[in-house]
Amino acid sequence: MPSIFKFFATACMILLPAFANAQNLSRDEVRDIAIETVKNNPALVLEIILDNPDVIMEAVAILRARDEAAAKEQAAATLSAQSNTLFNDPNAFVLGNPEGDVTLVEFFDYNCGYCKKALSVMQELIAEDPELRVVFREWPILSEASVFATRASLAAREQDKYEEFHWALMAGNGARSENGVMAVAAEVGLDIAQLKEDMQKTSVDAHISLSREMAQSLGFSGTPSFVVGNQLVPGYVEKAGMLEMIAEARTENQ
Repeated sequence: MPSIFKFFATACMILLPAFANAQNLSRDEVRDIAIETVKNNPALVLEIILDNPDVIMEAVAILRARDEAAAKEQAAATLSAQSNTLFNDPNAFVLGNPEGDVTLVEFFDYNCGYCKKALSVMQELIAEDPELRVVFREWPILSEASVFATRASLAAREQDKYEEFHWALMAGNGARSENGVMAVAAEVGLDIAQLKEDMQKTSVDAHISLSREMAQSLGFSGTPSFVVGNQLVPGYVEKAGMLEMIAEARTENQ
């Protein structure tokens, strides 16, 4: 018998006399009696715990599982309520087929190692699936350098260079410093003076702010994180896993 059940079985033996005449008590009254009985028998309660030390870990595991289930349920409800904004925000860049039958949303940071690892996966998915629609949500959470890179990337839209600049920023190992970002910008042919000016646009602020709000409401705590159809996917996923989730989302849409 698991320790936690032994614990509650013994606890019930303690409480049984107190509840002998409790058939007509309210739930609150029963709770009050239980609390008072435990208070009056601290040594016995401690003895039960010492005899069943695993009960604490089992109770923590049960509470954690309950909290995780509640969090997932809340995130799913949020996704359902905010799906139109998440999938169709005009202030987010879209690659692939704009009219595709499956939408994949990526939350990323240019200085995130696993985001860089996902680069080839994303490129291959877009190239190989003519019906896939990909929404990029820039979510700079690692450093001020990440924020700078994001502002530059979003500003590149004004010169129709977002896609080229995005892939170039994400390529390579190591973090992108401010000087490094501008070096890449020059390499892809961006007008640096205009880029710096466009980095201050309110549309850039709005994108970053909405990414942060959505990521938090969906329960994401790091990058990369993905939404594939109705599936919430925190963390890096290999190509095979992505293909499986896209296929599942496509089936649900039919």
